[in-house]
Amino acid sequence: MKKNWLVFSIALAISGTAPILHAEDTVAAGNSAAGKGKASSCAGCHGENGNSAVATFPKLAQQHSSYLVKQLQAFKGGSRNDPVMSPMAMALNDTDMLDIAAYYSAQNISANPAPTLPPDEDADVASDDKKAKETMQALLAQGSNLYRNGNLTSEVSACIACHGSSGEGNKPAAFPALRSQHADYLIKSLTDFKSGARSHNVDNMMHMIAKKMSGEEIKAVSYYISTMQ
Repeated sequence: MKKNWLVFSIALAISGTAPILHAEDTVAAGNSAAGKGKASSCAGCHGENGNSAVATFPKLAQQHSSYLVKQLQAFKGGSRNDPVMSPMAMALNDTDMLDIAAYYSAQNISANPAPTLPPDEDADVASDDKKAKETMQALLAQGSNLYRNGNLTSEVSACIACHGSSGEGNKPAAFPALRSQHADYLIKSLTDFKSGARSHNVDNMMHMIAKKMSGEEIKAVSYYISTMQ
């Protein structure tokens, strides 16, 4: 029972946060067909169908429209900043955001290839196929445990409470789907949440969680999430 304490505690906290309960109510249905044309300027980074080819750019395919609209609004309003996304969002009106979100949410996310250690991770390990596979298997096991059970010692909450058993997220709460997301993007996002460089999230929840995570835990859970389908 102890290993599930962090799952229950964060779920209880979420259920008592009123603004979350109505997040989806503010998002009307967009026009996916119109969104396809409007998303053409997004394809350079995020891919034509929302499956970005560059691992540092997030996949948008099959993401909840509520979450996508929320992020575009944040970029436009200035509560989330990015040198590329902020000016692009400024040019969008509410209808544009709804249509683009509808298009990407209707696309199928692609599975990632099996994760491998980057060459600069540990030269000795990365150059030895057997050691590299064993190291990655250990990281994936650690990531799975952290995702599903959290870390009771350091009070890191389990990801499953908000993002679901298969990384499907929570559409009504506008919590993003994470399954099959690029590990590199997840590592950067968690690192930015940890440092405070990224702070746009409900009640600063992700900063409070990520700041308690070690660098190894961030890598482990990111690699694991990238394998979820």
